[in-house]
Amino acid sequence: MAPNDSAETTGRATGTANGRKKAARYVVPVAVAGVAAATIGLVPALADSGDPDLPGITAQQLVEKIAASDTQQLSGTVRISTDLGIPSLGGLADSLAQSAGGDDAQGGPGVAPQEKLTELASGTHTLRVAADGPDKQRVSILESAAEYSVIHNGDQLWAYDSKSDEAYHATTDKAAGDAGKRSGHTAAEDVPATPKALAEEALKAAGPTTSVTVGGTAQVAGRDAYKLVIKPRQSGSTIGAITVAVDAKNGVPLKFTLSPSSGGKAAIDAGFTKVDFAKPAASLFAFTPPKGTKVTEADDAPARKQAERKAGEAPEGLPGLDKLAGGEGVKVIGKGWGAVYAIEAPGGTGKSPKPAKSDGGPAAAQQFLDSFGDKVTGKFGSGTVFRTRLVNALMTDDGKVYVGAVTKDALVKAADDAA
Repeated sequence: MAPNDSAETTGRATGTANGRKKAARYVVPVAVAGVAAATIGLVPALADSGDPDLPGITAQQLVEKIAASDTQQLSGTVRISTDLGIPSLGGLADSLAQSAGGDDAQGGPGVAPQEKLTELASGTHTLRVAADGPDKQRVSILESAAEYSVIHNGDQLWAYDSKSDEAYHATTDKAAGDAGKRSGHTAAEDVPATPKALAEEALKAAGPTTSVTVGGTAQVAGRDAYKLVIKPRQSGSTIGAITVAVDAKNGVPLKFTLSPSSGGKAAIDAGFTKVDFAKPAASLFAFTPPKGTKVTEADDAPARKQAERKAGEAPEGLPGLDKLAGGEGVKVIGKGWGAVYAIEAPGGTGKSPKPAKSDGGPAAAQQFLDSFGDKVTGKFGSGTVFRTRLVNALMTDDGKVYVGAVTKDALVKAADDAA
């Protein structure tokens, strides 16, 4: 078994395109769920099926092994189980789109990758993945008698939902919009084509506030692997540890596990059940919409508007939450895994609102939502904390929102520090 060596790495998370955040009191739990969903870019994991005896390796060497991996061809099956303590986002996303009068309100579920892949934020899903270099990737979500696929081939990006017979199409220079041009990334690159991309996102969070160690060995999809364990050094984080199983031969991440600091089952558990590093068939990356398919072009899709958000820079910490940084009215309190994002509600006055009559309107809605949260008080005044297993949010009575992968007490302290 590999020794339990440790090393500290340095670095910082890089912000991604982000837009104006709207903090409406009656949609806070949904906003929390959405932020929690964004953390799917962080992780995955399966149960170990062995404990192979491998040569010793240090944490630094293992991180370097991942970085040096030049494997660009693979295909296989990935299983993802997610338990963030939130309801399925599929129905919520549809309802929000309809209430906003978006394109989805006029016909069927959205098929843009940024919208569809949020469904991975709850439940268990099976994916088929394939990659042949940086210009060819395919991810297919297998459903009962249906399949949703994202295909990137050269400058073409397609997403197809066989259930609704709808497709989304973009060229890579248009898929990312202005934000993509600034960052050098495209929407196709944002699609989680392989666990390697997910592991790299986790490693971006490694810095002075992070402990990185080797946690032994494992066998994943019939291949020997080392386990890299990433843990926050700070107290107050809801993240307990992230474990990445790294192929001992080629350095490709095969499996990821995110465990909450509160204990219990993994919040996200995903990894390969089958993997093959041979060149995938070229036909996997060729796509032509079936006759009669409704095709939405990127220029006309809501995802286009999402991609044109202002980019910002986030501190070290949980990938996914960095999407909040850089937005209008957003400030960061603290650093690393303990970072809290303070969001000023548009049009907010900073004063406590006058109580409204309970006539089935906002006041009644607020009372209903309060039943799902915990009332808290502090120097900031009073408010309600809405919780998931990873991402929590405090909404104060004067309309401010504090969000982070931190505990309730940490949120209250952040609000007090900002008061």
